Amino acid sequence: MSSIFQENIKKWSFWTAGTPMFTCYNLSMIAYLKGKILQKTTQYLILEQNGLGYKVLVTPETLEQPLGSEIALYIYHKSGDDGQTLFGMPDFDGLQFFELLISVTGVGPKMALTIISSSKIDILQQAIINQDSDVFTRMSGVGKKTAERIILELKNKMTGGILMSAGGSSSDLFDALISLGYNPREVRDVVTKVDDTLDTSTQIKEALKLITKS
Repeated sequence: MSSIFQENIKKWSFWTAGTPMFTCYNLSMIAYLKGKILQKTTQYLILEQNGLGYKVLVTPETLEQPLGSEIALYIYHKSGDDGQTLFGMPDFDGLQFFELLISVTGVGPKMALTIISSSKIDILQQAIINQDSDVFTRMSGVGKKTAERIILELKNKMTGGILMSAGGSSSDLFDALISLGYNPREVRDVVTKVDDTLDTSTQIKEALKLITKS
């Protein structure tokens, strides 16, 4: 088993009378999926990849894609006592913003998905910068206090230029590294460290240097 794969699995051994019965491996982090849409509802779709079906909660815009079409999703993988849930974003910038939202006190993954589903990310970013809480309170399930917390906890991160790189170059870099066969978890860590003002070719070179050092 490769060292890269080992970083992305958890191992459980089940015992009886002091003797191991069997060992179970379970993926601990899914960061990216690409496949065909098998089925969909008003809230989620089932994506087939390599013969496996993944239930992924997505935005209404993603659900507009027809059955049988191939799509790529950047995944936030929630794992807890109540099970595992996958949330899918159509681009890497969307995933980054989603993760920023759930870092806010009182904002869980489902609320973050509702927020992203309700408006374009650049509009949400601008609302945070302008401290316009009305943009958020108009959304279902987002109260005034929650809207104010989102602005308070994220406004400094927005003014620092997070997620505002021209042309979505972080998504291009992510896709390029994935196509080269690198592990999605490793790629996510590296992408955040590369200067997003560089052209994509230079970004790839810098990212490869970082991967080699790690």
